[in-house]
Amino acid sequence: MSENVKKWYVLRAIGGKEKKVKEYIENEIANAGLQEFVSQVLIPTEKVYQIRNGKKISKERNFFPGYVLIEACLVGEIPHILKNIPNVIGFLGDTKSGEPVPMRQSEVYRILGRVDEMAESSEEMNIPFVVGETVKVIDGPFNGFNGIIEKINEEKKKLEVMVKIFGRKTPLELSFMQVEKE
Repeated sequence: MSENVKKWYVLRAIGGKEKKVKEYIENEIANAGLQEFVSQVLIPTEKVYQIRNGKKISKERNFFPGYVLIEACLVGEIPHILKNIPNVIGFLGDTKSGEPVPMRQSEVYRILGRVDEMAESSEEMNIPFVVGETVKVIDGPFNGFNGIIEKINEEKKKLEVMVKIFGRKTPLELSFMQVEKE
């Protein structure tokens, strides 16, 4: 059984069904007693913070929609089982012979590293905005209004957004959390 070298593969799934695919694979593997061949199923996600109704909420967002990472030793029936899971399109990088291509270790580290990084720096918000970009206000009295970013204050995590109110341009000072990209 020394041939059981596990590698990471990417399964393509129908967008929005990644969690279902993950659950399905885990159940399927457990039922078939194949845990020694499939050790991890991972959906790379990142935390995104927003403010809704004055409350800070965090949402998980897939940063590779449509992809499920799987650490497995693809022997015997296993590739077949995985391909036949509902909502799975197939392996990423299937070759002509139908052999799935494993990810390079460096790619795996990059993705897993990013997952760890996201976990560590979850409070540390990156500056996702640029001057001139249109954003939508999602909190406060101007909820639902769209505006254009005029200034960004990274220290205070604030934006100056020019919003048209009753036909007049009005500058609003909003926190990063109160807006989302259009």
